[in-house]
Amino acid sequence: MEAGLHKINYEAGPIAAKFHLSNASVRGLMGPVGSGKSVACCFEMFRRSQEQKPGADGIRRTRWLVVRNTLPQLETTTIKTWVDWFPPEIFGRMTGKPPYTHYLKYADINMEVIFIALDKPEDVKKLLSLECTGIWFNEAREINKEIVDAATARVGRYPAKKDGGCSWYGIIMDTNPPTDDHWWYYFAEEQSPEDWEFFRQPSGLSANAENIHNLPEGYYRKMMAGKDEEWIKVYVKGEYGFISDGKPIYNNYNDEIHFSSKVEYNPRLPLYLGIDFGLTPAAAFLQRGAMGNWVAIDELIAVDMGAKRFGAILRKYIQENNYYIEGDFHREKINITGDPAGEQRTQSDESTPYEMLKSEGIYAKAAPTNDFTIRVEVVTDALGKLIDGVPGLVIGPKCKQLRKAMNGGYKYRKLNVSGGVRFSDKPEKNIYSHIAEALQYGMLGGGEGRAVIKSYNRNGNKSNANSSSNYDELTY
Repeated sequence: MEAGLHKINYEAGPIAAKFHLSNASVRGLMGPVGSGKSVACCFEMFRRSQEQKPGADGIRRTRWLVVRNTLPQLETTTIKTWVDWFPPEIFGRMTGKPPYTHYLKYADINMEVIFIALDKPEDVKKLLSLECTGIWFNEAREINKEIVDAATARVGRYPAKKDGGCSWYGIIMDTNPPTDDHWWYYFAEEQSPEDWEFFRQPSGLSANAENIHNLPEGYYRKMMAGKDEEWIKVYVKGEYGFISDGKPIYNNYNDEIHFSSKVEYNPRLPLYLGIDFGLTPAAAFLQRGAMGNWVAIDELIAVDMGAKRFGAILRKYIQENNYYIEGDFHREKINITGDPAGEQRTQSDESTPYEMLKSEGIYAKAAPTNDFTIRVEVVTDALGKLIDGVPGLVIGPKCKQLRKAMNGGYKYRKLNVSGGVRFSDKPEKNIYSHIAEALQYGMLGGGEGRAVIKSYNRNGNKSNANSSSNYDELTY
């Protein structure tokens, strides 16, 4: 590619070339690490700027927003890739502090490229106030779908219609493969919206691997050394999978031991439900065998929903799945335990989440403690048990989010500090934390952890126990 007198040696692979040729307003490019996805997006912005219809003064003006989920990743990865190909000393001035902006001026091209991270609420507001030609979401698997939705209203706004308008506008995205319950998977593999198009590069081990000529010899083979199958599946083969980037809270969980595809609901055994409140409420459906083994049989997770509506959905879900014997919700049929924070009254109508659940026929009580250390220890202890050859906790196939949570989605967040790797002492609040904590409350409500709580209380440790800390009151 020629840019004035400066020659840019960019060569797109077959799939990346199809990505460039598409005129879809939203396009995604997915592949293994090192496949040239980010570089393709850089050149797509530059190429579209070259094709922009010039204004009255002969200048082709465009404005682009480049988004990454955190500032450190934006600085060390995204911006570095951009300036490697479009160095400011050749292509124009770039600011030295956030929001980093490259004022690229070359020949008749005038590009304004703004780099922002979405790790702060005020940064999201910036996105919603900008008028752009296009937006590039780098590593889109880390971006919430709501942000992408909002972005569709910010493109096509520059240059303004009175100045000739955009020759092309839209959103481009690249990513390493996400999980199979991610919005990317749904739109790429199941039902693409109109004018959306997704492109998938081949495995790094394939004879058709892209960008291989720019990588060291044996790059993928050497990269596989010491990695587990899931890591290789995602980063080398470019397949959908789950990778945790923090410190797992349950480091004694082993999917080969604690997951079973044969788990089914047993109507002869008691049913225990654990509920976590908040705007992402979750319920874990549990049963306990005669020997004390716990089995997670199902889950129900909602988004942006209050306790009353969740109670109605939960009741319907129980009915549809026949998770009861005689068709009612009396206390002797189902043991339902929730987050003690649910005893606090809401500002809207001064009702507690427990009262809202009760209005929908869901009778629940607060767990005997909300102490994070105790809650984690209760689950960790069950994971470490082997009773008559059966693990103390088994996750069933319906618990897709819970399984990912146990595999590392429920984690301590990595801190951006100097002096070595450090992690927060509290769990990261994410899409996995709610169902993981619902599991904790359900197990506490089923009697797990009596000895742990008694030990903490004897030693004078605060357990944040609520007024219903008597386990006998919770077994109904």
